[in-house]
Amino acid sequence: MRIITQQTVGGPNVLEVADVVRPEPGYGQVLVNVGAAGVNPVDLVTRAGAYQPRDREGGDELRFGSGLLGAPPFTLGWDVAGVIESVGVGVSAFGPGDEVFGLLAFPGAGNSYADYVLASPNEIIRRPTRLTIEQAGAFPLAALTAWQALVGIAKVAPGQRVLIHAAAGGVGHLAVQVAKAQGAYVIGTASAPKHDVVKQFGADEMIDYRTTEFESAIEPVDVVFDLVGGAYGERSARVLKSGGLLVGAVGMYLGITPEQAAEAGVRLAVVSVRPSASDLRELAKLVEAGQLTVHVEHAVPLDEAAKAHELAEDGHVTGKIVLVP
Repeated sequence: MRIITQQTVGGPNVLEVADVVRPEPGYGQVLVNVGAAGVNPVDLVTRAGAYQPRDREGGDELRFGSGLLGAPPFTLGWDVAGVIESVGVGVSAFGPGDEVFGLLAFPGAGNSYADYVLASPNEIIRRPTRLTIEQAGAFPLAALTAWQALVGIAKVAPGQRVLIHAAAGGVGHLAVQVAKAQGAYVIGTASAPKHDVVKQFGADEMIDYRTTEFESAIEPVDVVFDLVGGAYGERSARVLKSGGLLVGAVGMYLGITPEQAAEAGVRLAVVSVRPSASDLRELAKLVEAGQLTVHVEHAVPLDEAAKAHELAEDGHVTGKIVLVP
């Protein structure tokens, strides 16, 4: 089978195709014939061996390191959707032919940039009929991040006002739908050309971050989900109600410390996404109810993984990119 591997960290050109022996599932494992594997921001920084915030206004330094997977060689990828090829001893929940999707082993080695990948039954569920294979491959990490931030941490409730930065992005457009499904009034920031599509996902109000300072354009909110970081953290604290919550993502410089947040009378939290079949099932219910979907802007052949990373690094993608073996 083919895998995408890299012998060193660096730009997209370090990604290369290799042929390896197809693995066999061990005890408690299933082998998935990969139909689509999502490309996420964490893939890019892991490939590069660096953690770099999207927004550098906050003055954060570029941090180099071994990343999540240590030193190369390694295979990227944590999102997967596909068909179970075979199952190992001890697996009874799934069988060959089952169509599944999930988030694999994060933050360990998921290895989903491949023709086949091993998975734990605890990380996958059956694919909802409303999602295509490409949509399902784009879904898990981004949707789980949104769910675990807004439902698990923020506990968004009906009538609350929620501000989502980068609302047209991979996590952002799913977060808009998750917040809306909880009964929130949702405000998003994105460039003007993307406003209509984000409103189709349920946003009640949109702000063009290029022309408008969001903190001067909206009434106070209960929750901010910040997917930009840097200078946005301190600015977001100003639009929160007293006791409101600012949620960011692990690995992103939020531009505000817990001490500064406390002084401003707001709370600060960080979401660290984790595989969860139970959370995926809750998300799948929203999918089947027509309240949640994922937009795939680019489906790229597996052997063109470098091109997929170039598209992702361009920073103008609406929704998600997937690799399709």
